[in-house]
Amino acid sequence: VGGTARNRSLHGQVQARTKAVERTERRYRDLVDNASDMIYRTDPFGRFTFVNPVGTRILGYDASGVVEAVGSEVSLFRPGDAVFYAGSMQREGSNAELHLVDERLVGRKPASLSDAEAAALPLTSLTAWEAIFDRLRVPEGGGDGQALLVVGGAGGVGSIAIQIGKQLPRLGVIATASRQETRRWCLDLGAHYVIDHTKPLVEQLRDIAIPQVEFIAGLN
Repeated sequence: VGGTARNRSLHGQVQARTKAVERTERRYRDLVDNASDMIYRTDPFGRFTFVNPVGTRILGYDASGVVEAVGSEVSLFRPGDAVFYAGSMQREGSNAELHLVDERLVGRKPASLSDAEAAALPLTSLTAWEAIFDRLRVPEGGGDGQALLVVGGAGGVGSIAIQIGKQLPRLGVIATASRQETRRWCLDLGAHYVIDHTKPLVEQLRDIAIPQVEFIAGLN
């Protein structure tokens, strides 16, 4: 009898959960007619389904998924497209099965990347790009003979900054890291040199014949 009661209780919970999810999906589909919004599904197997109670917020920022439906003014995507992006602080987060997003924030997911790999990129990549080109004002393709010091090169933003700094403006990239595995990680990403941020930086720069650097990205 106890087992039957538990099964009935579980069945009731599943039914309630299913109805709540259906209400959530209907709500999102009602909203998708607004402007340039579209719905995308973050997990095709439905393993992560969050129903947002009143007065709470769904967390999550970076995301990768498949477009489920589009609004009347959406022109860049259609249902079935694989996409990735960094979300907006003005809306619910991406830790949900369905997510409403403005198409202007979205890019097509590279076919060479898994969903997990793609979802790890948007915010770190945007931050690294803006740090190098918008804040440090490094000219794209024009960094020959100049050096970029990435303090905290093994972190999320730092690891992207190393790659962007080396490939696009052709800068000499010096990263900082303090452990053997993080030093190797920075070198594998393309850093020309790695120095230890737990020790005086000026002396270490002199040791590698770079007495000064033109650009510094402090990321820790």
